Amino acid sequence: MKNRCLILGIVLSFFLFVETFGQSRKYISQFTQFQSYYNPGLTGYEGSAVRGFVRNQWSGVEGAPKTKFLSLELDFGELGGLEDPALMGKNAMSLNMLHDTYGAFRETELIAAYASRIRISDKHNVRLGAGVNYLSVRLDGNALTVEQSQDVAIGQYLGSFANMQIIDFNLGLALTHENYYISYGMHNVNGGRLSTGDNFMDSNPVSIMVQTGYRHQFSESITGIGNFFYRKQNGFADNTEINLKALMLDTFWVGAGRRFNYANSLHFGYLVGNMRLGYVYEFPTTTSRQFLGNTHELMVMLKLFEPKELSRIW
Repeated sequence: MKNRCLILGIVLSFFLFVETFGQSRKYISQFTQFQSYYNPGLTGYEGSAVRGFVRNQWSGVEGAPKTKFLSLELDFGELGGLEDPALMGKNAMSLNMLHDTYGAFRETELIAAYASRIRISDKHNVRLGAGVNYLSVRLDGNALTVEQSQDVAIGQYLGSFANMQIIDFNLGLALTHENYYISYGMHNVNGGRLSTGDNFMDSNPVSIMVQTGYRHQFSESITGIGNFFYRKQNGFADNTEINLKALMLDTFWVGAGRRFNYANSLHFGYLVGNMRLGYVYEFPTTTSRQFLGNTHELMVMLKLFEPKELSRIW
């Protein structure tokens, strides 16, 4: 057992060492519930809401990534009392906060985003969005691994603390319909060039993301929903994900997802009034290097106004 723990610790140290050369990659299995985080153009797509989630990756492994997220989205059309704000509204804004810990690092990310949409048909909108991204990274030199302490950039902080702040920008474009969407977003458009504090990260590379989703009502009691996510970022392997779920009786959903070459996941959710609850159990694929344990993810969403259709979820 001790040997197994030692091996896992060495493997984990390797992953954390690789990720110190840029911003860590945050995985969210329920990416469909947090579209506006990835793409500011999708801000307010599901109306005004408060959202949050916690993700415990590689359960039971010391130093494994843990992520917490909280956001507020406001659709000005709903605030103004429009009859059909999802189609007639023009503007929305959001505030997002993500806190991530992994090994010796603590990251806090704040994003303020604004979106405007143009009605191009009875049921279609083109949405444009932009956001300002503030990232604060704290390095605990007392928690460095042996490999990290030998790195020139971060090894100098062994036994002490360091802090770095980065300001950057996000952009997004999307075509939306009540039953499908297609979107293209970019994070860190400036590549992390605006920074202050200690310089222990070489850059914050541009991240490009494509998201699509489609939903179809098969009967009064069953709706099928499919989503696709693709992310490209220098320094990381391409990230491709899909998930499929069935919404039943406008009350609960079950589904499955796959992050190619990394993990599979089982999805469960429940709708009650203006509240939406979701849980994901994620487990690594047999070919994945990340065999350190399973992952649990819990999501909650509270709509601020009475939804027209409880079944309109992704």
